[in-house]
Amino acid sequence: MKKIILLLAVLLFTISCGKKETEGSAEKTGQTLTFYAGLQEDHAAMVAKKFEKETGIKTSFVRMSSGEVLARLKAEKNNMSASVWYGGPVDAFVAANEAGLIESYVSPEAVNIKEEQKDPNGSWTGIYVGYLGFVGNQKMLDEKGLKMPTSWADLLKPEYKGEIVVAHPGSSGTAYTMLATLVQLMGEDEAMEYLKKFNGQVRQYTKSGTAPGRMAGQGETTIGITFLHDAIKYKKEGYKDIVISAPSEGTGYEIGGVALLKNGPDQDAAKQFIDWVLTKEVQELGKTVGSFQFLTNKDAMPPAEADPIKNTKLIKYDFDWAGKNRIRLVERFSIETSTIAPTK
Repeated sequence: MKKIILLLAVLLFTISCGKKETEGSAEKTGQTLTFYAGLQEDHAAMVAKKFEKETGIKTSFVRMSSGEVLARLKAEKNNMSASVWYGGPVDAFVAANEAGLIESYVSPEAVNIKEEQKDPNGSWTGIYVGYLGFVGNQKMLDEKGLKMPTSWADLLKPEYKGEIVVAHPGSSGTAYTMLATLVQLMGEDEAMEYLKKFNGQVRQYTKSGTAPGRMAGQGETTIGITFLHDAIKYKKEGYKDIVISAPSEGTGYEIGGVALLKNGPDQDAAKQFIDWVLTKEVQELGKTVGSFQFLTNKDAMPPAEADPIKNTKLIKYDFDWAGKNRIRLVERFSIETSTIAPTK
């Protein structure tokens, strides 16, 4: 009997010590992390929850479009609320770096990221790649007797007038990718002439670049312009009428990035987060919440859902140029089209 009592006492002591040690490690860190997320909200939420569980670092995020993040960072320059920018096209990160808002950080994990998908000085590191394209609602196309557009030129045809929804480049990284793509494809003056004509075709400018794809899926618009992986996500979610195409002249693409914010709180926790999201295992988690981008870690397996778009014709997109010219091009677009970025 004494042996049984002694054994139980040892067991209880061991459990108690283990519990205290676990609690102590979480308390000992005393760390918190806030990141601004430019990718889909369910992806950001999954990453925040898993990072907190694995590290004990209390983690939260704010989901915003790239233009909103950039504006927030400028407003918070002397009193940063967040430590990391996670997701969204890296030309916005280049613009942030030009404004002195990024702290260079070359993660030890960056050796596993493809050379063309990271900044050598560590101002941003790529986490995924997405292709810009068109999303349509086949049922609405059929009802209106329309074919799915397959070129930038198609979008100017009279039959598409009032049938197109796209985000505004003043608020959306997706829409800015479109603007910078057309300038690089056509030349600036010709692109602005195209965009003035295109503006007359647009039914609505949205704040977010993901909205046009969902609106097409829900039958709220016939055609949207978005990143194709988002359209694939919506079709997988049950919007069965979604169809996609990519412009035959060539299209631009995003490298979604992650970066350390200058003067952000808990820099150690921020660096740990950046190291973690660059790993093969974490990049491959995206597909579990319907994020079907191509991945930047050389050992990561891209989601099978992205396979149908892997041969999309791409332009040689210059991210550094796009970032450094972002403010000027958005201002010119807004003046030429007499539009402003929506706030809701």
